[in-house]
Amino acid sequence: MAKMTLEELRNLREAKKKEMTQRDGNDKSAQIIIGMGTCGIAAGAKEAFDAFLDELGNHNINDTRITQTGCMGLCFSEPTVEVDVPDMPRVIYGNVDAGVARRIVREHIIGKALVSDHIFDKPAADIIK
Repeated sequence: MAKMTLEELRNLREAKKKEMTQRDGNDKSAQIIIGMGTCGIAAGAKEAFDAFLDELGNHNINDTRITQTGCMGLCFSEPTVEVDVPDMPRVIYGNVDAGVARRIVREHIIGKALVSDHIFDKPAADIIK
């Protein structure tokens, strides 16, 4: 690994600090939970996680918490992501690659519309309040 300049180190520190604030639960209304079990990681969950962080940053979204969890039990549809936005049903998306992650931010988090072609689990319509 090449040596970094002081300025590069400062920039890296600031970028990492910004990423960590996205994981902080304080004052966050929406939540994204990425399945990072062995099957999820093997299917590309880390790349999806990075895409979520990048897209949230690109749109200056600070009220959405992003975390990781173990296996969600939907190994056939990995990477899986649970999204919880106020006044919307809690949804689990499947086959979430970097492109789908960016769509979820734009369409679900910002646009308040479900990304229907990647939904693998959501509450029944009769229990959604």
